[in-house]
Amino acid sequence: MNDLKISDMLRMQYELWEKYSDTWEPLEPKYGRDSLLYMIEEMGEAISIIKKRGEDNVISDVSLTKKFIEELTNILMYFNDVLLKYGITSEEFSDIYLKKHEKNMKRNSQIEHDNYFIN
Repeated sequence: MNDLKISDMLRMQYELWEKYSDTWEPLEPKYGRDSLLYMIEEMGEAISIIKKRGEDNVISDVSLTKKFIEELTNILMYFNDVLLKYGITSEEFSDIYLKKHEKNMKRNSQIEHDNYFIN
């Protein structure tokens, strides 16, 4: 069973970029916005599958499940592009992700939601 690490995904995305570096945008911060926009476009494609085919079919139809996962993979690939373009390492991302998870575990989302418009 495969279980990719963030560092593996970044390495693979860099390899892909190297293969197409003559036609793809440079891995520079000024192009990070483009990757975010492409990532949003891919999110739209994933949402479209759910909207047009329904949640139950995404789970029960094997070919549709694979297509849905492929769209999620596209999202993640553009996300990795963003990390590469902004020079964010897997260690930096992992550290902040773990801290954010810890913070979220201590939050009371219901109270925050209830008080959102109060202030």
